Amino acid sequence: MSNRLIAHLAHVELLTPAPQESLAFFKDVIGLEESGAEGQSVYLRGWGEWHYHSLQLTESAEPGVGHIGWRAWSPEHLEKAVSNLEAAGAGEGWSEDQHGHGPAFRYRGPGGHLHEILWEVDPYVPPAELRTDYPDRPQRFVPRGIAPRMIDHVTVMTADPFGDAHWYRDVLGSTFTEYTTLDDADIPVFCMSTNNEKSHDLGLLMDRSGVPGRLHHLAFWVDTRDELHRATDILLNQDVAIETGPGRHGMGEQEYLYFKEPGGNRIEMNTGGYRLYVPDWEARRWTPALGSQTFYRNIPMPASMLEGTPHAAAREGEGVGVEGNPWDAASVH
Repeated sequence: MSNRLIAHLAHVELLTPAPQESLAFFKDVIGLEESGAEGQSVYLRGWGEWHYHSLQLTESAEPGVGHIGWRAWSPEHLEKAVSNLEAAGAGEGWSEDQHGHGPAFRYRGPGGHLHEILWEVDPYVPPAELRTDYPDRPQRFVPRGIAPRMIDHVTVMTADPFGDAHWYRDVLGSTFTEYTTLDDADIPVFCMSTNNEKSHDLGLLMDRSGVPGRLHHLAFWVDTRDELHRATDILLNQDVAIETGPGRHGMGEQEYLYFKEPGGNRIEMNTGGYRLYVPDWEARRWTPALGSQTFYRNIPMPASMLEGTPHAAAREGEGVGVEGNPWDAASVH
């Protein structure tokens, strides 16, 4: 029997020092829909999402992640998750004054990131011009920019990705799906964890900066490879630099495209990948030489992909954004 307590990634709060530029980018270039605003935050969602928001964009002095929201499978699963988190010493208590959803229990993951788990959500109610007759769509499809359907996953940076993957498995019932080690040493540098049939909705990347709670990237989903390639054209036409991609990862077998939004946070567009329905799945081990990052084993990941937000000064010899790092950048996914 599955021990999963979380159903899916509900939303991510992204911090930006350029709030107006970031908002315009997410609305006009990426093509998210604005649901509302409150205080220093604006709330957005993909056209195929049923709830009020999946992205909370918040003004801040530095880029990074504010918190990560997860929806439980049921009120009973939420209760069990809270009990487990409190027993693990990770609980930070209930938050009941947030926008777009009901009470949420907040906790710290082992990498220092603030998470919350919730059940009650505010449904998205489309305006008249976006109402649709199709019962399996929350709104009319009126594409603007890249127009991703939904949020897909978030990848965070942490000192011990392998230990963290086991923590999320043991405390919240997530499935530890895959990991990659160095080619020449059994040191896990990237791990993937999922709460449903995807290969991952949480990525865990090794970070030796000593700065806790850093973000590597936030990913959104488009339906097809053609849409991913169209996204590349849209970004190039807007003079947005492509950090890496389009390409295909070995881990998860997803097509990818990475770039930065104006606030400095890394964004990924992805599609494809396998669906996991095996109840007794055991985590699969990769190495960069096997194609963990690049399925085709022909294009290395640029060194810039070893950095996250907020930006951390690299320490000599510790392998975070420094020349001669001890693990191959091709392992990052």
